[in-house]
Amino acid sequence: MKLTLYTDYSLRVLMYLGMREEEKVQIDEIANFYDISKNHLTKVVHNLSKLGYISTVRGRGGGIMLNYKAEALNIGEVVRHTEDNFHMAECFKEGNQCVLTPVCGLRFVLNDALDAYFEVLDKYTLKDIIPKAMLR
Repeated sequence: MKLTLYTDYSLRVLMYLGMREEEKVQIDEIANFYDISKNHLTKVVHNLSKLGYISTVRGRGGGIMLNYKAEALNIGEVVRHTEDNFHMAECFKEGNQCVLTPVCGLRFVLNDALDAYFEVLDKYTLKDIIPKAMLR
């Protein structure tokens, strides 16, 4: 299972905000810290705001901040909300055209693997993945 860059950036934004709890942070600051595109982060931040994970304040004195304590944000939930799909093979897709589907057991094996993947992610919160040296 490979995370998209979008989910990677989403987790990075949340981690950075978790390091700076209760502070408003500028997107530029996060982009510079991770050396990634401000334009990409702007899209990520917009979506994280729509999902309710963060608050955004425009204008002078504005910025972004977490809506939750880091220990309340579940990593599995964030990944489920930021990934566009979990189609590990053709048989996971709507409109599956694979001729082996009626007799193939791969879909069940991969589904078990996906369940195990989320079982692990669901054990962790944002606080668990923030580098301890970075916490204030």
